[in-house]
Amino acid sequence: MLGHRLGNMAQHHQKEAHGPAESTSAKILIVDDHPIVRHGLAQLIDDEPGLSVCGAAANHSEALVALKTAGPDLAIVDLSLGDESGLDLVKTLHAEHPDLPVLVLSMHDEAYYADRVLRAGAMGYIMKQEAAEQMISAIHQVLSGKVYLSESMAASMLTRFVGRKIVRGGTPVDHLTDRELQVLGLIGKGLGTRQIAETLHLSVKTVENHREHIKAKLKLRTSAELVRYAVRWELEGD
Repeated sequence: MLGHRLGNMAQHHQKEAHGPAESTSAKILIVDDHPIVRHGLAQLIDDEPGLSVCGAAANHSEALVALKTAGPDLAIVDLSLGDESGLDLVKTLHAEHPDLPVLVLSMHDEAYYADRVLRAGAMGYIMKQEAAEQMISAIHQVLSGKVYLSESMAASMLTRFVGRKIVRGGTPVDHLTDRELQVLGLIGKGLGTRQIAETLHLSVKTVENHREHIKAKLKLRTSAELVRYAVRWELEGD
């Protein structure tokens, strides 16, 4: 699996020589808040002919700086960047750099997020549980201008969008807005209402409203039930 392969590649090293062929390599920017993943993924990419890592970042601000200095051809963005949302970063990248293809990497099942990241402007979604070879395949596919999803997810999305009608279904989480999903994730990380408000630069009242909407959509009666649900949801993505 990709996660296992990345863990074994923690000791990332630079290539010893940069021959003429490397000047034509596609440059990849990695955005992930886990150093072991960044290092392992960097070695995986650098070992692939025609690909090279031009920079790495752990959060939004570092990613935007690296984008200006490294000039990547593709950005790989983890959906969870500590208390920050990778989905928000995807939206920012799409708005400010619409020609930059983005491949989202996540521990969460693609059934929950694939359609969201595509709507946010990403060109693909791959889970960390996938094989390392699948990651390389996804990178090449997105670099060629094509959307990358697993075969099962692609078939599911085609079915949902037949006739240009979105078929609502799946899990209750599908009915949450992007912001509500972000709040749910932060609740699962153990943050209280005031902490979430500070993290997202929102008022406490706004966060409280989000919590109430989440409870209603997930059919949860109490705050305790919401916390338990959020913790389980967050653990599924670890």
